[in-house]
Amino acid sequence: MPDVRHPLDGYRKILERFEAEHRLRHIPASSEECLIDLLSNDYLGLGRRGTEFTNRLAERYPDVSFSSSASRLLSRYGRMHAELEDKLEMYYGRPALIFNSGYHANVGIVSALAISGTLFLCDKAIHASVIDGLSMSGADYRRFRHNDMDALCNAVTRWKDSYERIIIVTESIYSMDGDCAPLHRLVEIKRSCPDVLLYLDEAHAVGVRGNRGLGLAEEEGLIQEFDIIVGTFGKALASVGAFAIVPDEIRRYLVNTARPFIFSTAIPPVNCAWSSLMFDVAVSMEEERRHLMELSHRLRTGIAEITGTLPVSTSQIVPLVTGDACSATILSESLRERGFDTLPIRRPTVPPGGERIRFSLNASLSLDQADTLLQAIGDSWKKIIFRQS
Repeated sequence: MPDVRHPLDGYRKILERFEAEHRLRHIPASSEECLIDLLSNDYLGLGRRGTEFTNRLAERYPDVSFSSSASRLLSRYGRMHAELEDKLEMYYGRPALIFNSGYHANVGIVSALAISGTLFLCDKAIHASVIDGLSMSGADYRRFRHNDMDALCNAVTRWKDSYERIIIVTESIYSMDGDCAPLHRLVEIKRSCPDVLLYLDEAHAVGVRGNRGLGLAEEEGLIQEFDIIVGTFGKALASVGAFAIVPDEIRRYLVNTARPFIFSTAIPPVNCAWSSLMFDVAVSMEEERRHLMELSHRLRTGIAEITGTLPVSTSQIVPLVTGDACSATILSESLRERGFDTLPIRRPTVPPGGERIRFSLNASLSLDQADTLLQAIGDSWKKIIFRQS
C-alpha cells in the first residue's frame, strides 16, 4: 500500500527538527507571576507608567481619533501625524516621515533607495528588516565584517568608481550584543568619498542616548552627518511606529516610492498623540538615562566575573552567551524561578554557537535588584558549566 502523504507533512518535519534542536519557538503567554521584566525594550520604564499620562493625553488631545481608516495619501485626517513630524523636525533639525513600524521603515526606505547605480554596504549584524528590503528590491549590496571600519573603507575604495552612490547602512546600538557602531569613523569615511550616504538605524538608542534622548548620533554630536536616521517609538518611547529623519528631497521621494508608506493604513491619530506625549516626557529623563548606564556597567562587570568573559556591550542591552540552545533554555528557566523574566535567544536570530540570554535593562530596575540578578546568574551558571562538562 503506498504511503499516504499530506501536504502539511513537510512543515511538520521542520517543526519536529526545531523541537529536537531546542529552538521551537512559542509566543510567550501572559503571566500572573510577579516577575522582573528583562525581556522588553521598555528601556526608560515608560510602559510601566502609562496610566500616569492618560489624563494628560486626554487634556492635550480631547478630540483625537482612534482610527485613521486609510493610508495617509488617501485621507485628510493626518493632523496628528503632521504635528508629530513637525516636532521631530524641530528636535532633529531636518524633515521627518512616520512609518507604521521600524520594520516598515527599513524595508520601505531601503527598497525605495535601491535605484540603478546604487550599492549598499551593510554591517553583517544589521537588522533583518534591512536585508529583507534589499532582497525584495533586488538591490546590489555587500556586507562587511561587524564594526570593521578597515574592511568598510576598503570596500568603499574598491566600489566607488563603479556606482553613482554608495549607501552605508549600520545600527547605532546592535540589538543582540548591545555594542555600538563607531560613528566618528563612519563620518570620516563619508567625508573621504563624496558619493557616500550614511544610513543609521537608531532603534535601540532613541530615548536612551544623548542629552535629550535623540540617540547615539546626538550623544556624539553627529546628527547632521547622517543622511538618514531611523528611530522607533515602540521601544524606549513606549508607543508604536517609527520615523525617518531625512533631507527634504528624500522625504518627498519616499512619500512617492516607499511601498509600506503608500499602501499601509496609517497609524491611528491617537497613537501619534501618545508618541508625541511620550517624546516630550523622554526628552527630560536625563537621570533615568544615567541610571540605565550605571545598571549596564554593573551587570556587565558582574557577568565578566562569573563567566570569565567580558560582554562586548556598551549599552542597556547586555548578553550572556551560553553557546547552545539547551543551556540558554536552562538558564532562562532557572532565572525565572528566581523571579527574573528572561527568554532564550536561539537560531536563526543568532548564529550557531551564539545562543544566549539577552538582558534588556530598564530604568525601573534598582541597583539592588541588579545585584540580586547577578547572584541568580552565578548560581545558575554553575549548573550550566557542570552540565557542559
